[in-house]
Amino acid sequence: MPKPSIRHVTDAESLKAIVRPLRGKLLAALRIDGPATASELARRLGESSGSTSYHLRQLARFGFIEEDDEQPNARDRRWRAKHRYTSWRDADFVDDPEGRETVRAIRMRQVRLLEEQIEQFHERLDCWAPGWLEHAGISDDVIRLAPEALGRLTERILELAREYAVPDGTDDAELVTLVVAGFPRPATGDRVVSG
Repeated sequence: MPKPSIRHVTDAESLKAIVRPLRGKLLAALRIDGPATASELARRLGESSGSTSYHLRQLARFGFIEEDDEQPNARDRRWRAKHRYTSWRDADFVDDPEGRETVRAIRMRQVRLLEEQIEQFHERLDCWAPGWLEHAGISDDVIRLAPEALGRLTERILELAREYAVPDGTDDAELVTLVVAGFPRPATGDRVVSG
């Protein structure tokens, strides 16, 4: 499977363009479900088409989305994501308080979305096939790594995940949220022991 396209953001203005929750949802919907119009996204997300239209234009302004090659008609504009992923490096924002705050806000939103998805999974435990109940979940570990090794490990995990991906329509396959996170822990004297 080819490596997906990645938009690497180095400026706070572009990063701020996706910090708003609705813009994050719009971008995710276009990445996961494919091209859509503002009206289609409004219905799907329970928003007004005026609001989705405005935020889609802002995402386009900062280069996250673009008009789709295939338009439904002359009146409605269909949008598509330009990249599969957005990335950034904390080092690019270390001297920019506004950029650091934007990075923090996006990460915390990612954590909240993961929490919502876990809750939705647990609320519907009786709906999932036994295989999903056996294999879905969260694992964690604490290992000693150098910074470069963490970067290589993250990339290898994502490459491996893409190798296991199956085409749409495959029996028993569902969209799965896979989270890869790695952060250094506090110094030994500050360590909080868990688990």
